Amino acid sequence: MAQKMLDVIGIGNAIVDVIARADDAFLAAEDIAKGAMTLIDDARAQSLYAAMGPAIESSGGSAANTIAGLAALGATTGYIGLVGNDTLGEIFRHDITALGTQFQTAAATDGVATARCLILVTPDAQRSMNTFLGACVGLGPEHVDDAQIAAAKVVYLEGYLWDPPRAKEAFLKAATIAQQTGGKVALSLSDTFCVSRHRDSFLDLVRNQVDILFANEDELKELFETDDFDQAVSEIRQITGVSAITRGSQGAVILDAEGVFNTPAGKVADVIDTTGAGDLFAAGFLHGYCSGADAATCGQFGNIVAAEVISHFGARPEADLKALVQGVTP
Repeated sequence: MAQKMLDVIGIGNAIVDVIARADDAFLAAEDIAKGAMTLIDDARAQSLYAAMGPAIESSGGSAANTIAGLAALGATTGYIGLVGNDTLGEIFRHDITALGTQFQTAAATDGVATARCLILVTPDAQRSMNTFLGACVGLGPEHVDDAQIAAAKVVYLEGYLWDPPRAKEAFLKAATIAQQTGGKVALSLSDTFCVSRHRDSFLDLVRNQVDILFANEDELKELFETDDFDQAVSEIRQITGVSAITRGSQGAVILDAEGVFNTPAGKVADVIDTTGAGDLFAAGFLHGYCSGADAATCGQFGNIVAAEVISHFGARPEADLKALVQGVTP
């Protein structure tokens, strides 16, 4: 069995987030689906960016946000994702490596721009995401370093990246290496849009290669095509070892072989921006998991870290996460 030098390595869409405030009237005028993730092309990305108000630019992408949270908690981390050979790509690389994360994937050389996600946050803290995938969809199995995957306790896969066929090959390669070398495979379902498009293949992946599943309530119900949350919970318990299902202000439901655990949401004075809440929940949970904590404690870690990220603009932590979770004993 390979020596595990990394706690978690994430594989996902390397994206730079551009976050701005907006009201419902702006969303309607720009024909933006509120609270959803919509794929857009380069021309639409440029026109929408021009119409947006003042914005904050920061490195993002679901798995990268999770890895950033883990690094802030003191975990040893790695990341695999593809950026363009441009300024945004340099920003992304700087931001993630500055956290101490291993990021060895070379930039794309085909001239395609780094991916960006234009996020509109309305006064009710809902985020509407408009994503130009750019270079990140060029990720393929050749970008997956066997030794790096084998060195990780957990390989964390972002469901958003399941769409491009070559990225799917990269996923499956990484999952297979992890299984062969004693690592665990974690998957985030990412979005109901992803689940509805790939339900059968997601179910096959969860049954055969996923050890830890992350989803929110809507994604889980979409996976099993039901409006009954309890039924969806019953279904997922039959096919995976550990599942962590977030439910917003109701906290999270954690499932493992020992039972079902309800963990309350972390305390937050004002919800400013829900961007990255699920990503940072996964960071807290995996921090607990890699520290040997039980399932309920992992859920506590997740809720505390998620509460921090929704208290401010942006999907990367601003507070000292180590201090926030200090009172929780693994």
